[in-house]
Amino acid sequence: MTDGRCPVTHAVTHSVPPHRLDPTGAHQHAVNDELRARGAAVPVLLPGDVPAYAITRHQELKDFVSHPDVAKNACHFAALRNDELPPGWPMRTFATVRGMVTADGEDHRRLRSLVTRAFTPRRVEALRPVVHELAGTLLDRLARAAAADPDGVADLRRHFALPLPMSVICRLLGVDDAYQDRLHELSNEIVSTRTAPERVPAANREMVAVLGQVAAARREDPGDDLTSALIAAREESGDRLSEEELIGTLLLMVIAGHETTLNLITNAVRALCNHRDQLELVRSGAVSWGDVIEETLRYDSPVSFFPFRYPTRDLPVGDTVIPKGAPVLVSYTSAGRDERAYGPGADRFDVTRGARHLSFGHGAHVCLGAPLARMEAVIALEALFTRFPGLDLAVPDEELVPHASFVGNSPQKLPVRLGAAHSG
Repeated sequence: MTDGRCPVTHAVTHSVPPHRLDPTGAHQHAVNDELRARGAAVPVLLPGDVPAYAITRHQELKDFVSHPDVAKNACHFAALRNDELPPGWPMRTFATVRGMVTADGEDHRRLRSLVTRAFTPRRVEALRPVVHELAGTLLDRLARAAAADPDGVADLRRHFALPLPMSVICRLLGVDDAYQDRLHELSNEIVSTRTAPERVPAANREMVAVLGQVAAARREDPGDDLTSALIAAREESGDRLSEEELIGTLLLMVIAGHETTLNLITNAVRALCNHRDQLELVRSGAVSWGDVIEETLRYDSPVSFFPFRYPTRDLPVGDTVIPKGAPVLVSYTSAGRDERAYGPGADRFDVTRGARHLSFGHGAHVCLGAPLARMEAVIALEALFTRFPGLDLAVPDEELVPHASFVGNSPQKLPVRLGAAHSG
């Protein structure tokens, strides 16, 4: 329904003790192994002791996200409707942001149609030379950072994996360079499951204010950018995005458009450095950089526990009945290593696997930005390992500290040594 009204919902107590999700995001794959062993749908506790469920297995996740009795609109969120969430709850934005990611049915179709009219394959493809140019510039910056360090170490995440997608999404949206660093900082606060309660509303207000300034600038001076196209986009009926929907769409694109790709590039480099035999398969031409990206998406998804969906009735998933109105997270990192889907070697990084994954979602809400993320990641990896064929981790893998969130999945830093640069 499009009027935002829903029937009152009531939570049902589950008999299995819930697993408390660690807001620091520590040991996600070990946690996933434990949760999958408990079932396809597991009761969990979110920050603030908010009860929820996590879908952990591949087939059940695929079925759940496309089930007709599963909604995205937070009007179905029982605890939110009943004002039972703690003040400054760090995950509120995931539920309440206005846009296609929290819409259902006709409302979702309308919003996605408007965004699709602006976010065209032509617009994405036009960014290819921009990505190539940015990659070269940022590799120069990475080399300077390593040269300036006494140990020859540079943080690949900070100097390469982050600024590449952040610059691309800002270029796509027509956002001035001056906003980039602050948008990333605010995005981090919104995505983090450790953000202090008093900072949550402040970060959201500032993000909305900054994006409002971006929208106002594009209205005043439209350009060949996605924000201008979104402002101008209309359906045949004459419908267009409201101001709240426009800001919500921009917020989604800023966060998803750089955080996901940042994590994807970081996780792919980490996996290749830890599996040099797989890197050699790419160099020999046996597989493509695209194969590396797809296997990284399965093996170490850039998004772990993604919020939220809500059953509109008590819904069986595996051996569990998820109560109507309960918030549900889908775990892409867990589903990606489900032995039921990928066999006994599901926890092995294998770029020849060719297996399909769910990391960009499935069904009506499949990620619109997936082609752009894939293009950026392929260009980034090829440029990086062509320029620095000897690149390797500068610390043992077990010393890498995870990003402070169980939503995003990636280390906070990726210290590397570049080795000798290719002279060609």
